[in-house]
Amino acid sequence: MPPDRAPDQTPSRPSDRPSGQTVVGVLLAGGRSRRMGGGDKCLRLLGGRPILSHIIDRVGVQVGPLILNANGDPARFADYGLPVVADGVPGHAGPLAGVLTGLDWAADNAPGVAYVATFPTDAPFLPRDLVARFLAAIEDAGADMACAASDGRDHPVAGLWPVALRADLHHAMTVDDIRKVDIWTARHRLVSVPFETDPIDPFFNANRPEDLATAEDLLARTATATESRGE
Repeated sequence: MPPDRAPDQTPSRPSDRPSGQTVVGVLLAGGRSRRMGGGDKCLRLLGGRPILSHIIDRVGVQVGPLILNANGDPARFADYGLPVVADGVPGHAGPLAGVLTGLDWAADNAPGVAYVATFPTDAPFLPRDLVARFLAAIEDAGADMACAASDGRDHPVAGLWPVALRADLHHAMTVDDIRKVDIWTARHRLVSVPFETDPIDPFFNANRPEDLATAEDLLARTATATESRGE
């Protein structure tokens, strides 16, 4: 049974949530990229541009403030002109630490914002309606939070999280030593939002050097699909 939560950490019910609300976006780039051989996966080139640039093109218009969660020297991301915020939990604690970093930043810098959306920075084909779909699913299901799914698999790093659960997550990480996203979300009302995988899985991620070649092929396929639709 989960420990008691602070009484003021229960997120608002759907009926209390304003429509057309602003969402803070967090680009999660705090990992060590071991399978890619180190360095920042998101700065690897795809179609002649960093993967991160492709992702920002897709998600930047879906949110209000957009920040980058990354550890180490922030100067390597200077060209993007985004706030770079390191994990508040030490020890490379994984994507859940990035979620908490985003919630903390939103509480301190974006008063009144109820949700933070997180985006993996190794997935260059994220849906252009991701945040809108999350918000609609949370309202329809009466849920606290949402994560993406495709091809029968959940993608918890792509999610929408209530700022009202900021203290709850801090307690889970620092007191209960929780590191896995799904263990924390099991304590709350999570809705999984499925996305189609035709013409490609929008949550394909480039984790290894060989994935970059696959990503180049997928990029060409998305360009062809866009042209066929006349966009």
